[in-house]
Amino acid sequence: MGGLIPLSDASRRPKSFPVVTAAIIVVNVVVFVMELMGGEAFVMQWAETPATIVAGHHWITILTAMFMHAGWMHIIGNMVFLWAFGPEIEDAMRPLKYLAFYLLSGLAASLAQTALMPSSTVPNLGASGAIAGVMGAFLVTYPHDRMRALLFFGWFIRITIIPAALLIGFWFLIQIFDQVGAVADVQSGGGVAYMAHVGGFIFGVITARMFEHLGRSAGSRT
Repeated sequence: MGGLIPLSDASRRPKSFPVVTAAIIVVNVVVFVMELMGGEAFVMQWAETPATIVAGHHWITILTAMFMHAGWMHIIGNMVFLWAFGPEIEDAMRPLKYLAFYLLSGLAASLAQTALMPSSTVPNLGASGAIAGVMGAFLVTYPHDRMRALLFFGWFIRITIIPAALLIGFWFLIQIFDQVGAVADVQSGGGVAYMAHVGGFIFGVITARMFEHLGRSAGSRT
């Protein structure tokens, strides 16, 4: 079993500390602790259910579900990806625009998943759709950057450098193929909302330039 986990941009560093990215991570952690304390009742109250949204109820869950996670590996994986790609996009957009972009990416992801399965009563939760938007924006904004990533295969582990476009492109193809498999698996009642990833990513690719700060610098290259 192997994998590749992005750690940080090896081509540049943001000019300032990514306050919004760090704040989003803190909020996700706090909400996850609240989930652990509140149990299933908390999840059912604040996670998003497509059928409920289509019926016009509990729209606030489109926002709250963005900060919830299904388990330790879910939140750790999402926050690692956000910290790998978020700081440079926050630097390019500036904090307030970046926050708006992040939330809108999550909204686009939610709408994509709901449009695909409008009658689903399975709760959706997670920051993956919004983070997918950040990854889409990274691909557009810094297509030639290289990422520092953790490569592991069995007991073999090492830090390597890989083109961001290759890493993100490969990730996106996995989402497409897995979504096709999820749709084909008519017996599936849950699992990963791959369409949310695809929707968030496409939103990020299309709108990233609109949110970029005019006259932005290229950041500090390394």
